[in-house]
Amino acid sequence: MNPRRTPPLRAAAAAVALAGLLAGCAGTGAAENGPDGGENRFIAGDGNVTEYKPADRKSVRDVGGQRLDGKPFALSEFKGKVVVVNFWASWCAPCRGEAPSLQHVYDENKAKGVEFLGVAFKDSKPNAQAFERKFKVTYPSLFDADGQVTLAFREVPPSAIPSTLVLDRQGRVAARIIGATTYSKLNPLVAKALAER
Repeated sequence: MNPRRTPPLRAAAAAVALAGLLAGCAGTGAAENGPDGGENRFIAGDGNVTEYKPADRKSVRDVGGQRLDGKPFALSEFKGKVVVVNFWASWCAPCRGEAPSLQHVYDENKAKGVEFLGVAFKDSKPNAQAFERKFKVTYPSLFDADGQVTLAFREVPPSAIPSTLVLDRQGRVAARIIGATTYSKLNPLVAKALAER
């Protein structure tokens, strides 16, 4: 294989992953209204969990952007901490369903040094901000209107909205949940990552 062709292949794979995200919202077979008011058919995400052994984990680098409150943010600010990254959108029904569980896991683990970061994917800023107010989300979210933040996770793509990644203290993906998550599914994954030294 020609090593010079690897980046275009990765870029193509990332584009396919992004197209999959745009094609549908995980956890429903029904249509949801997208940010443009039109119908978006979303691929089914069944809440499947994939855990990665330390030797097989992919590092997430150079992730950053603007938070919903307008402040700049870089994932490197959470260096050395376990981080949960949740990809969501206000127009996605499973995202609304999982929001209280995510906040519950965050509330239980923030004192232990766990950080949460949302990624508001293909959404309007006012709708995303209203979502956070409605569900009393207290952790920050990046505003990802054009999908560029999500592409930065191409090594372990989220594949559907919602999706959740658990990053270990080295910034590597320790676990991935495709589809809506629950407290009983996410909290043990966070505990495992915290227990690693």
